[in-house]
Amino acid sequence: MRALQFTEFGPVSNLHLIELPDPKADAATAVVKVAAGSINPSDVKNVEGLMEHTTLPRVPGRDYAGTVVEGPAEWLGAEVWGTGGEFGYSINGSHAELIAVPIASLRRKPRVLSLEQAAVVGVTYLAAWLGLVEYAQIRAGEVLLVVGANGGVGSAVAQIGKAKGARVIGADRSPLHQGAPASRALDDFILLDNRELQVSLAELNRGQKADVVFDTVGGTMFEAALKSLKHRGRLVEIASTGGRRVSFDLIDFYHNESRLLGVDTRARDAVESGALLEALTPSFEQDTFQPPAIDRAFRLSEGVAAYAQVSRGQVRGRLVLAP
Repeated sequence: MRALQFTEFGPVSNLHLIELPDPKADAATAVVKVAAGSINPSDVKNVEGLMEHTTLPRVPGRDYAGTVVEGPAEWLGAEVWGTGGEFGYSINGSHAELIAVPIASLRRKPRVLSLEQAAVVGVTYLAAWLGLVEYAQIRAGEVLLVVGANGGVGSAVAQIGKAKGARVIGADRSPLHQGAPASRALDDFILLDNRELQVSLAELNRGQKADVVFDTVGGTMFEAALKSLKHRGRLVEIASTGGRRVSFDLIDFYHNESRLLGVDTRARDAVESGALLEALTPSFEQDTFQPPAIDRAFRLSEGVAAYAQVSRGQVRGRLVLAP
């Protein structure tokens, strides 16, 4: 099979399209012919050596959708989708023509989604659901502020928050993408400029702060997100753009009885992730949730160029590799 592989950490130019032996099925493993694999920002960071526990050489890529070509008879020919914290890190991932996955992780993709759409759901909705529902435990009637609402995870957070009955306010440095999945879930939107985030939030929310802030940016936005919390509010962090270290007023933090929650989707393997995708399927079938917007699909031979675009942030939506 053809696959993108890197043998040392560094720039995305370290990726090379090579021939590898086809993976084989066994009693616990099925083989999926990859129709599409999303390129997540974490995939780029993985190549750059910024993600711990990756072993080399490695084929990157966490999310996939495709057709089962080897495995149990009842799964042969089935169109499936998946993701997993091990894919692209400790075992070869989806940026290849074939991927070996645990049989226990197999899940049929929602009928209403194309294979490309199904391939961009995994990491985005896994991060959103874990952070918002399982950790922050968002409740109906609460105010949810989504920092980075135009992004894939931000869009998923907004839609889940709306489905849970929250009042959803988005914030981003670029104007809201009209017609994007997040747009129908937002009650209000803040265009981040030179004004403080919490001031803009108070103007939109009758002087009140947010019960939950889901910050998909981190780093430079962390302190502003923390200041936007109500008493006993919950702040969810999934990234750290602009630097690993942040500073904040610890006394204000404990007086406000704020709660800080981190989410690492890599802690969920393919089997655990498959169970979550199965639980989300009815919401996609009923059009309650929509997948992240897709900017463009690339051939596997164009993989390095696609990675470079994600690395530079030159995308308005997800990029997918379509072998």
